[in-house]
Amino acid sequence: MKQLGSMRILIGILLVLLLIAPVHANPAIEHWETDNGLKVYFMPAPALPMLDLRVVFRAGSARDGDAPGLARLTNGLLNTGAGDWDADTIAERFESVGAQFGSDALRDMAHLSLRTLTEADWLETALDTFTTVLGDPRFPERDLERGRRQTLVALDAEAQRPGSVAQRTFFEAVFGDHPYANVPLGTEASVRAITREQVVGFHREFYVARNGVLVLVGGIDRAQAEAIAGRISAALPEGRAAAPLPEVPPLTESRTIRVPFPSAQAHVLIGQPGMRRGDEDYFPLFVGNHVLGGGGFTSRLFEEVRGRRGLAYSVYSYFMPMEADGPFIMGVQTQVAQADEARQVMQEILAEYREKGPSSTELRASRLNITGGFPLRIASNSSMMDNLAMMGFYGLPLDYLERFNERVESVNERTIRDAFQRRLDPERMVTVIVGGEG
Repeated sequence: MKQLGSMRILIGILLVLLLIAPVHANPAIEHWETDNGLKVYFMPAPALPMLDLRVVFRAGSARDGDAPGLARLTNGLLNTGAGDWDADTIAERFESVGAQFGSDALRDMAHLSLRTLTEADWLETALDTFTTVLGDPRFPERDLERGRRQTLVALDAEAQRPGSVAQRTFFEAVFGDHPYANVPLGTEASVRAITREQVVGFHREFYVARNGVLVLVGGIDRAQAEAIAGRISAALPEGRAAAPLPEVPPLTESRTIRVPFPSAQAHVLIGQPGMRRGDEDYFPLFVGNHVLGGGGFTSRLFEEVRGRRGLAYSVYSYFMPMEADGPFIMGVQTQVAQADEARQVMQEILAEYREKGPSSTELRASRLNITGGFPLRIASNSSMMDNLAMMGFYGLPLDYLERFNERVESVNERTIRDAFQRRLDPERMVTVIVGGEG
């Protein structure tokens, strides 16, 4: 027991060091494809004997079909039983070697992650457990029922939070019949109706090599990376890539939805479909939004809505690029009695910004803030894994990170104004107000 405790202390120290270990500013990213079609992205990071890996699939809630919640439930059940092991055994196997397992399902994607030491015996146990969970889950009926109950509890908790109610209502209104309207948790009725056969079928269809991307970052060399990639790939059937998602239709008119909620504060969301990953307008919209509402205390929305008028506790805007056009959102949290005034001010700021664009001073400050903060985006193995997973999943070029600051610097007032005028229409936006009596 004393030896096990000492090992856990050592592992804990190494995990902390991993979080702060620097990654080279211009990482050498390697890319290949396994024999059965799994795309692999690898970056050596030899500073510490640790490995971070993630397998990402086009298996998010956008693939739920007529069973909202299926993707999330399937992903959450993977480590409840696999091979000959139950959930406790799986957890003990990871814990015994200091490995950390994680999984999640969003709208576009589902993923499984592993952090482990690279010492041979410990790495072997971690990889053996991970590949079994990935490729040979059992989906026990009793655990499906437990997962169903947990999801229903989470849905009930969401219904008690005005911010969550606003998000759900906003996505349903903006995306309509598009799969992005599905909330990853699903609905009470759909979750109650999901069967084990649907879960097994979802895993069989989407957790396959040609629908996946593997990311490896850590203290291994190319030969080791190829061996690990081959092992993970072999745990998956070849399958085929998921079909592209349908285009997101543009909104045809403005619409305001008020949802009564017993809260002193109102949550207001305003927006419409925005852009996708890899969009040619990404950098003008990204940098331009930093000036508008993504730059924190220095953004126009913050200065006007909170700083000058005192209307808000928080105010912001952002684009959420996805496989298809994700949303553009302006949001504010304010007193119920001030919700309409705050909404009107935000709409006026957007209309003016869309017409005139940023000032040269605003743009210069935003570019400096973005490029100055860029090193933090690749400052650790885990942040680098996040970036590579995003690049691989959305098919971005290998030099995306290397050229990021260059492309930010290339944005000017004209390109921002042009992109905002073409991509956003203040006359065709959804507004959701949650709070008050309706």
